[in-house]
Amino acid sequence: QVQLVESGGGLVQAGDSLRLSCRASGIIFSMYAMYWFRQAPGKEREFVGAISGSGGRTEYVDSVKGRFVISRDNAKNTVYLQMNSLKPEDTAVYYCNVKVYYTGDFWGQGTQVTVSE
Repeated sequence: QVQLVESGGGLVQAGDSLRLSCRASGIIFSMYAMYWFRQAPGKEREFVGAISGSGGRTEYVDSVKGRFVISRDNAKNTVYLQMNSLKPEDTAVYYCNVKVYYTGDFWGQGTQVTVSE
C-alpha cells in the first residue's frame, strides 16, 4: 500500500524559510519522480515542483524558481521542499504526490503553510 506522509508545515513570517518533508512507503522510492503541489484557499491545486528518481533533475513553477529547492534522500524514502524567502502568496496546503506505474496517483494528507506579512 502506497503511503505519503508530509510534515514540516507551520506559521512563519514573510521572508522566513521552512522545510517540508514527505516520507513514502509501499514503493521502490528511487524508481519514481516525486512531485509537490499546493492549494490555496479558493484556488485550484497547482504544481510547485518535481524531482527525478535519482534526484538529478528538478523543475519548478515560475513563481517559486530561485526560492524553493526540492531534494530527496532515497535511503530515507523522503523528499524535501526547502522554501526560502517565503511570501504571503505561498500560503497553502502543500501536498506531495507520486504517480505509480499501472496503479495511479497517490497523495499525502497535506501540510499547512501560512505566511504572514
